[in-house]
Amino acid sequence: MHLETETDLSLDQWEILKTLCRPAQGRRVINRQFLAPLIELGLAEWHNELPVLTTRGRRVLIRGAAKLLDLAA
Repeated sequence: MHLETETDLSLDQWEILKTLCRPAQGRRVINRQFLAPLIELGLAEWHNELPVLTTRGRRVLIRGAAKLLDLAA
């Protein structure tokens, strides 16, 4: 299984991944309830008490961008 191509996330989780791409100062508050599964999947992690996107999380976000565009249409 390729996690990067087969990850099925909720819209809220996709939004959190997109939020984690932004600098910490410009981020909105992230709901820890939605962040926990992303950490379990290895898509995000805690660094200096701030949630950050992992390399795997970046790959999932980039490869999932086409899926997100389909959902918006």
